[in-house]
Amino acid sequence: YFEYQNIFTQLQVQGEPEMGMAQTGENILGGERTRKATFSTLIGWLGNAQIGPIYLGWAGLISLATGTLWFNIVGLNMLSQVDWSLTQFVRQLFWLALEPPGPEHGLSMPPLNDGGWYIISSFFLLISVMAWWLRTYLLAAQHKMGKHIAWAFLAAIWLFLVLGLFRPILMGSWSEAVPYGIFPHLDWTTAFSIRYGNLYYNPFHALSIVFLYGSVLLFAMHGATIL
Repeated sequence: YFEYQNIFTQLQVQGEPEMGMAQTGENILGGERTRKATFSTLIGWLGNAQIGPIYLGWAGLISLATGTLWFNIVGLNMLSQVDWSLTQFVRQLFWLALEPPGPEHGLSMPPLNDGGWYIISSFFLLISVMAWWLRTYLLAAQHKMGKHIAWAFLAAIWLFLVLGLFRPILMGSWSEAVPYGIFPHLDWTTAFSIRYGNLYYNPFHALSIVFLYGSVLLFAMHGATIL
């Protein structure tokens, strides 16, 4: 018995794992889930300690495969920039980037080392993100649930598509796309803001931030009330 409990001293009661909805009728997902589930005490400190069963489906597998390809292409390009030195890779990670092609290439396919790897990796990232969205939608449809999460996810994907696909195409150059890197993508955001007027002064940008953080606050209040 604990007279005082916090997130690190709370009791974790473990019984038979919850295996989710049974495979009955139109619910065919049960046969595509992993068969086992386990528990993690460490994860239990933060939330539900159960891991699994996991469902990916064909859309999830495509998303993971293409997402892994994107991650490896970006990572290996960054590693090549420091002459394959793991020490320098870790040291300079925040400054490394896979940059888009130069403006001289327009919308054409550039050589691999002049932005070609960026185009190839972006293709895999696009497939990965859209396949994961499709998985989200199909899961909701399979369980006859609302599509709210899928449409909310698509709102975030819209920004991703506008900045990385639609805007560069409309401006006639892949050089307008966002680089893959921690500090470089922040530098791109700063340059974008200066180019079109300070975004902090834009009332629509301000409203978007209000609704973004406002919705997070409401979700947190909702969750805290239930728990």
